[in-house]
Amino acid sequence: MTNSATSSAISNDENSSTLKRTPLYDLHKRDGARFVGFGGWDMPVRYSSIAEEHKCVREAVGLFDVSHMGEIVISGPSAFESLNYLSSNDLSKLSDGQAQYSLLLNDEGGVVDDIIIYRLSGDEFLLCVNAANTEKDFKWLKSREKFGADIKNVSSDYAQIAVQGPKARVLFSRLLGMDEESIADANFPSFTFKEFETALPSGKNAKLLVATTGYTGEDGVEIFCSPDSAGDVWDSLLKLGGDLGVKAIGLGARDTLRLEVCYPLHGHELRDDVSALSSKLAWVIALGKGDFIGRDALLKQKQDGVEPQLVGFEVLGKGIIREESKILSTDGEVIGWVASGTKPPTVDKAVGMAFVPKSFSKLGEELLADNRGRQVPIRVVKRPFYKRSS
Repeated sequence: MTNSATSSAISNDENSSTLKRTPLYDLHKRDGARFVGFGGWDMPVRYSSIAEEHKCVREAVGLFDVSHMGEIVISGPSAFESLNYLSSNDLSKLSDGQAQYSLLLNDEGGVVDDIIIYRLSGDEFLLCVNAANTEKDFKWLKSREKFGADIKNVSSDYAQIAVQGPKARVLFSRLLGMDEESIADANFPSFTFKEFETALPSGKNAKLLVATTGYTGEDGVEIFCSPDSAGDVWDSLLKLGGDLGVKAIGLGARDTLRLEVCYPLHGHELRDDVSALSSKLAWVIALGKGDFIGRDALLKQKQDGVEPQLVGFEVLGKGIIREESKILSTDGEVIGWVASGTKPPTVDKAVGMAFVPKSFSKLGEELLADNRGRQVPIRVVKRPFYKRSS
């Protein structure tokens, strides 16, 4: 697998002189990272090979700089009521210290963005939003809020580091100087978060908000810290995890990892002109909770049926099928398009996700994909393509 052809979600066409940099930019340069423009940011796409970095996360532990992600706080006496209207999931299921995957929807049921909501308290919620959508989301939230909640873009207050892989909790326990049992899944379950203050090997103290979330399909945590402490946290993790095989991981492997487990990416599997039901996200849409933006449209779509449908596919011929490639029936009729495609190392075959009519979405259905003018046979298969062992 070549490094230049691994990720359909990463683009090189952004002007580097206008790109923003994370607090860890200089450390990435020090460690030999190759950079790429992504969502308005100059981000490391790889340090070694994408295949090696992908394998590191599946087998050991990897560090990701995700400081480009946006953070928005919704607070005040009406914060719960406001956010429950603005987002698709049922906010009443959240207690303090818990996180929830949710969607911001438009009136037609299309996806403005997918987000993670952290309940800091009953009247204060932290939202993590996609980097390219931060300003858009902030303006959209402000324009659609109708209960008087306070909404602030606090992205400049945070850096984020994701620690992902089967050895992620071991490494994180070392950073905190705690025994592994105290942060094992039984005591720190998935989609929860805790606040810590720890002394780093550099001698500095750092305040950390740590969530058991991630975007790789592996166990791990995502660390929110101040931009000033991010460099010390990053280098401490690299130093403490040397014997665990820790590596810095770029956006290239982040994309192949998420695609292998069929996690959606906004602009690909999630679009504002495609219903969230088409994207197979009914599990984060609480139609029974009461009014929220997009609910009426989704209720009608559920009753009438929704087209197209998101499916997984494997390539039966040669080549990787990239995003926006056309999907054809075996009769040669164009019926859909590819959302994402790659050849991830763990699966070791070309796979992808595509939107097709429901009548062509059955498992085992054989279709064709246009690969630069050449029609390549593909087959609809079960998602995800990879699941970690428990």
